[in-house]
Amino acid sequence: MALPAACLLPQVIVPGASALGPTGFSATAFFLGLSASPESARALELVAVRIWPAEDYTRVAIEHDTSRIRYETFKLTRPDRLVVDIQDMVLDPRLRELLAAVQPNDPYIDSVRVGQFSKNVVRLVFDLKQGEIRPKVFSLPPIAQYRHRLVIDLYPLVEPDPLLAFLKQYEQIEQASQLAQSPRQSEAPGMPGATGEAGSTGPTASTDSTGPTASTGPLAMPTPGAAMKALPSDQAGSIARAPGMSDPTASAQARRPSPPRVVTIALDAGHGGEDPGAVGRRGTREKDVVLRIARELKRRIDATPNMRAFLTRDGDYFVPLARRVRRARQVQADLFVSIHADAWVSPTVKGASVFALSERGASSATARYMANKENESDLIGGVEVGNADDLVAQTLLNMSTAAQIKDSRKLGEAVLSQMGRVNELHKPQVEQANFAVLRAPDIPSILVETAFISNPEEEKKLRDPRYQRDVAEAVFKGIQAYLAQNPPLAKRGLAS
Repeated sequence: MALPAACLLPQVIVPGASALGPTGFSATAFFLGLSASPESARALELVAVRIWPAEDYTRVAIEHDTSRIRYETFKLTRPDRLVVDIQDMVLDPRLRELLAAVQPNDPYIDSVRVGQFSKNVVRLVFDLKQGEIRPKVFSLPPIAQYRHRLVIDLYPLVEPDPLLAFLKQYEQIEQASQLAQSPRQSEAPGMPGATGEAGSTGPTASTDSTGPTASTGPLAMPTPGAAMKALPSDQAGSIARAPGMSDPTASAQARRPSPPRVVTIALDAGHGGEDPGAVGRRGTREKDVVLRIARELKRRIDATPNMRAFLTRDGDYFVPLARRVRRARQVQADLFVSIHADAWVSPTVKGASVFALSERGASSATARYMANKENESDLIGGVEVGNADDLVAQTLLNMSTAAQIKDSRKLGEAVLSQMGRVNELHKPQVEQANFAVLRAPDIPSILVETAFISNPEEEKKLRDPRYQRDVAEAVFKGIQAYLAQNPPLAKRGLAS
């Protein structure tokens, strides 16, 4: 049975104001009522509240001061709501930040209401934009700059398919490219390849099987028997010819070049959301800088024929390490490039680095330290211990092959060579260590440390859009150099 919203939270009547309606109470009335609260001692004190909206999921983090937190959750419908009761707690002015933190573009949360449900219980009511929500609520112990956290994750019941979203984005890029080229084609209708068939002009040219869509689109990749499937069913496989007679159709197909192979590059901007990564002395956050560089790199890749880039995150939200690898495999990435900014205890250390995976120990103490630091991202960003989805993904991380590591080193050497042209190198060779995010079993993967954000001079560089573009260009040229010597094989089947 659906409970009316008025039953969820006690009403607060402000002198001179009318009783509030069925939506509970306004933020103004709630905070005016704080001063009248009979409870003075707090068993649980809030430190901060944060909301991180994203298409994949929205995260609510409630940071507090005690390891003993008790809570209950349940869902209601008509309208759709998620209710979280936090025990041994009284209203705190910091909750004002939670009310104001809801963004209009949040895919899952419409609004938040809070109130003192009983003497020692604070109730949070999340008004949802859709009912198909799978909530996950769990606690995290202190780590890095954070104290105890109660995490509320709102996932869709059906996880978005990154491959479908990627293909849709790819089609939009192709359509824009075709529109940009169509005026030039219509100016020379007699030129070979400018029309779909003799005498035709205009947009119909794009329907020709040799046009841009068929030659570069990922769904137009040739498969065994595709030419026969294009024939009528009563002709395919049954065309008889006199001895010595050539097949003009087969000859034409033999002369026609195969459609170029579309290369997919997975770009992984490190950290995000609850996990800021390293922070420079001027307050520069690694997660912000590397996302800008990743977007710059994506623009270059997408502007290159037969190359497309996929971002494992395209906003300020946290993605677990294993899920980053899984997304790269789901879009059938040919290469994986994780972008970071280094940090060290000494502010004088500087330079760019490139890392590949090692299963036999780190190549240096520095590489081991860096891997351990980056692998802490799940603990800082917040991953539920024992989550079944992440355990399955973690199993994949243990399947890396020697061939993958060998190819990763080749890719790393090509990128490192280019990075040396835009910044001093911290190490002249590709370093290796056990980075969790590099353990895709079938994708050459590298981690690029663009500079030391802990070095004041390099922090200034990282804040400079010009340096961000230079780094993106260097990584891009390194990728191109690698692909020139190591062309990718045919696409694999869909990765799970």
